[in-house]
Amino acid sequence: MMTTILGVDPGLTRLGVGVINHGPGRSVSLVHVDVYRTPPADEPAARVGALFRQLEKALDEFAPDIVALERVFAQHNVRTVMGTAQISGVVLALAHARSIPVSLRTPSEVKAAVTGYGRASKAQVGTMVKSILGLDEIPQPADAADALALAITEAWRGLGPQASAPEAGATPAQQAWRAAEAKARQPRLKG
Repeated sequence: MMTTILGVDPGLTRLGVGVINHGPGRSVSLVHVDVYRTPPADEPAARVGALFRQLEKALDEFAPDIVALERVFAQHNVRTVMGTAQISGVVLALAHARSIPVSLRTPSEVKAAVTGYGRASKAQVGTMVKSILGLDEIPQPADAADALALAITEAWRGLGPQASAPEAGATPAQQAWRAAEAKARQPRLKG
């Protein structure tokens, strides 16, 4: 069974999209890679709208079985975090509207899956993406390689359609995180 995975490296200025097919075992092949850009000088609503339309087109064209999205993490640059969070929301909403499951992955999880080291550099991730997919060159800019690395991580550690159980491939830390998120969503008793 072939699974199509769309990886998204979210960002308001540059958004990486990588689409792969995942076959038996660890076999993966490149379908498409692109980086969508918006000018920083444009109004935020126009930028989010432009990326919305491009992502909508990609989801409709490639009809992925699952979307792998980089989890937003705390940074010192609030502006960067806000843009990343806004676009992550767009991805989540578009996928939900199409009943496509979304897998959230941390940067260190992606680095560990692709390179074997959770603190790998962007250059190391790019080199491994090139090798894994049998490409002639490292996808550029780094957002393209990161999107493909997200898709590869989902293929290899996936909790999507090919997973045998809900926690298959999840580390103990990921299992604890999911349990904490589930507990936080439970209604609290009023005292």
